Amino acid sequence: MRIRRALTGAFLAFVLVAGGIAGWRLLAEPAAGAQDRKGPEPPVTVVLAAAEARDVPVWRSGLGSVQAFQTVTVRARVDGQLDDVAFTEGQQVRQGDLLARIDPRPFQASLDQAVAQKARDEAQLANARLDLQRYQTLSRTEGASRQQLDTQRAQVAQLEATVQSDAASIDNARTQLDYTRITAPLSGRLGVRLVDAGNIVHAADTNGLVVIAQLHPIALLFTLPQDDLAAVLRRQREAVGAQPDATPEGGPREPPSNGLPVQALARDGRVLSEGRLLLADNRIDPASGTVQLKAAFPNLDDALWPGQLVSARLLLETRRGAVTIPAAAVQRGQEGPFAYVLKPDQSVELRKLRLGPQAEGSAVVDEGLAAGEQVVTDGLHRLRPGARVKPAGAQARR
Repeated sequence: MRIRRALTGAFLAFVLVAGGIAGWRLLAEPAAGAQDRKGPEPPVTVVLAAAEARDVPVWRSGLGSVQAFQTVTVRARVDGQLDDVAFTEGQQVRQGDLLARIDPRPFQASLDQAVAQKARDEAQLANARLDLQRYQTLSRTEGASRQQLDTQRAQVAQLEATVQSDAASIDNARTQLDYTRITAPLSGRLGVRLVDAGNIVHAADTNGLVVIAQLHPIALLFTLPQDDLAAVLRRQREAVGAQPDATPEGGPREPPSNGLPVQALARDGRVLSEGRLLLADNRIDPASGTVQLKAAFPNLDDALWPGQLVSARLLLETRRGAVTIPAAAVQRGQEGPFAYVLKPDQSVELRKLRLGPQAEGSAVVDEGLAAGEQVVTDGLHRLRPGARVKPAGAQARR
């Protein structure tokens, strides 16, 4: 009886197991068939761009402010009443142009007095010389003592010195008279008039009459990080050595034709003016770790104005025939920058890159990519090495 029950239980267990296996096969076969009918994963739609070889300018950018190339505060050099103001505010003047006149009559009188004094002393000198000749004649016949002769010689020498002093007084009086005509010490644009005609002006006045600013050329002071200084100095020496320095003695009046190119940019990125680098300051600011540089611009169209804040861009070099790709194609991982490159079978591979400078939305590729190869610029988040892709807008392959 017990044996029969055991056999019956074993038989029922076998039936249940066999039924479960059969049911699993029935459920698995349709799923497998559906998977077979689905086929491989569809290609990922991406945007591609071709790597191209072109000349790439390498810029260094910083903030700067415009200042006049030279600035002079015109002051009176003698005291007197300001008779006339001969300029208009904001006028462009040339060196030597008349700006104002101080009442010249007191200075003319001083000059006339010095001339008269010299004439009187010259007359006395002439008479003293005649007396010296008489004493010399008398001394030969002992008609005059040697003491008289020596005294007369001293009198002549004293009067000669007096005449020389008179000549110096005349020169000084003439100079003071010339100072009553106030002229422009340099070419430039005048500012606001600081003194009106009729006022008494003094040589000790600190405000002056007007300020002249040289705007053609004009200067731009800007800063760059100290890490760029060595490269800038090296390139500047190469640029200056390639062309003769035409800077006139006594300071430049025109921007140099050599030196690294510099652009002044507006806030919206427009190029306002182009000039040349003059120099780098002889010290680095330890507080900011930057160095100040100075550039000169012709500024013939008055695009730059003293006190204006601009962005400065210095052309350090131009990379000839550099391979470039859009900056959007560059990805960064634990092993450095990389890009997805299209292969002939319409799949992508991960390519490690060694990058150069980046500017204007493009990246220079020093190693890892050749001109003409295509890289993915959009749709990167769904890619993996070996994934099949379809360019955006292209017909899907069947």
